[in-house]
Amino acid sequence: MSEANRKSPHPIDIHVGGRVRLRRMMVSMSQDKLADALNLTFQQVQKYEKGVNRIGASRLFQIAKILNVPVQFFYDDFVQEEEMLVGGFAENGADDTSASEFMDLLSTPEGVQLCKSFSQIKDVAIRRKLLDLIKTLATSEKS
Repeated sequence: MSEANRKSPHPIDIHVGGRVRLRRMMVSMSQDKLADALNLTFQQVQKYEKGVNRIGASRLFQIAKILNVPVQFFYDDFVQEEEMLVGGFAENGADDTSASEFMDLLSTPEGVQLCKSFSQIKDVAIRRKLLDLIKTLATSEKS
């Protein structure tokens, strides 16, 4: 294995780490609190979340228990680059937003808060109007 390959994290490690971060933020848990529960430093949790350090099977099981999700949660929505090119998002009617951009948004405090708040709106008509507003704002940003 070349030195360059050792330094760049594998896409699945980045995805799993991002899902750990997403879930941690969804339950409003700090990196410090997760680190304490795992008997680690918060820097180690940061490295896990960035995919720099791989999360071993037993550690991932422990994280899943702490965050109250099945282990599969951390692998959900992972799509190999080859699958995206062959039968990817464009065929499913998605716009030009990539899966990584979507996950990046969901990994921010604003993204989590937006999703939580949006899901609390029960009136479908209001949700559609809000979505139309957001699309309009996004389109005006591109111009």
